[in-house]
Amino acid sequence: MKIVIRNGEIYQAGQFVKKDILISNDKIEKIDDAIIAADADKVIDAEGQIVLPGFIDLHAHLRDPGQVYKEDIVTGTKAAAKGGFTTVCAMPNTDPVVDSIAIVEYINRKAADLGSARVKIIGAMTKGSEGKEIALMSTMQEGGIVAVSDDGKCVQNAKLMQNCMKYAMNYNLPVITHPEDYNLAGKGQINGGRYSTQLGLGAIPGLAEDIIVARDIMLARSTKCHLHVAHISTARSIQMIREAKAEGLKVTCEVTPHHLIMTDAKLVGFDTNFKVKPPLRGDKDRQACIEGLIDGTIDYIATDHAPHADYEKEREFNLAPFGINGFEAAFASLYTEMVLTNTIPLNIIIEALTKKPAEFLKLKTGELKEGFLADVIVVDLEKELLLTIDNMLSKSKNTPYLGVPLKGVVTSTICNGRVTWELSNV
Repeated sequence: MKIVIRNGEIYQAGQFVKKDILISNDKIEKIDDAIIAADADKVIDAEGQIVLPGFIDLHAHLRDPGQVYKEDIVTGTKAAAKGGFTTVCAMPNTDPVVDSIAIVEYINRKAADLGSARVKIIGAMTKGSEGKEIALMSTMQEGGIVAVSDDGKCVQNAKLMQNCMKYAMNYNLPVITHPEDYNLAGKGQINGGRYSTQLGLGAIPGLAEDIIVARDIMLARSTKCHLHVAHISTARSIQMIREAKAEGLKVTCEVTPHHLIMTDAKLVGFDTNFKVKPPLRGDKDRQACIEGLIDGTIDYIATDHAPHADYEKEREFNLAPFGINGFEAAFASLYTEMVLTNTIPLNIIIEALTKKPAEFLKLKTGELKEGFLADVIVVDLEKELLLTIDNMLSKSKNTPYLGVPLKGVVTSTICNGRVTWELSNV
């Protein structure tokens, strides 16, 4: 199939230039000033819009297998495509946990047959993510996992974590840590500080994150593994990552859109759609996240897409699960709240969603170049996104952006040369 994207401002080498793009099958065949579209199967007129590489999400929960009432690979990747994502990394906390080649193959097959985005799988670090015994990384790697993590079940045993790092090194797999000391976090619900006291909710102190980040950096120094810190949220943790990078350690990290945009002040109304883990922090930590992304300490933006059924989120605050449904509002929220307010330059947002995570995954995408995979999106920066329960493609609707107007709408998504989302078809 041949697709021509015409008249758009395409993003190349940090700048926008007026170019046309010819896509042939799954590759970008040609980028030029004017491409004749006579034999094209489809022509997309991007006049007045920008053309970007497809977004890549290093941290998402598709809930498949086992929790498909919240989300599944079909609905999750449709929602991802609507948000401009052409590659998503599925975390292993499914039911059963992704700790064997059988579950890896199931996800691979379903994503290949029915997915609207490329799905890369992150395998469990320990069996059942129970933090007791190292998982079968070798066989999972044969199935194509790209990293290992116990995600929401942070490994508390330092010796086991060290052994996991050593084992992962044998297979060149990054180790992803969800940093939280459970003894410090306890049954906390929100960030420790003014609002936890005011609202009478259990506190999750920033120290619970900082201690595990410090421990895992020291273990990474010892083992020489690639340590990746998921959804970083505190100023001290960011500073430790900065120092580790200056030392030459192979340490990377990601931040979510909501930790860049929001603070724990949002919890005043007890709205469970703002209940996330790590929790929304104070403004000092939020500013540190912004500064870390701008100066390159924070490498990537990842949504931590965490869909939950409405009846789960509508329970009492301390019983509701943590998590925000992230795919469909990710770019628009960042553009509206960060770029239009002159807080973060657009090129930094784009690079953290495209080129940098492509390098993490060793994918020939993330840039608009001839010969690269045809993962391309068209975005209308002037158009308004207004999410409603009826127009969201995800099964779950647990987003604080319902009914909130945002600027920056993905009008077309092309993944591997296939159109997976078009606004005009809605």
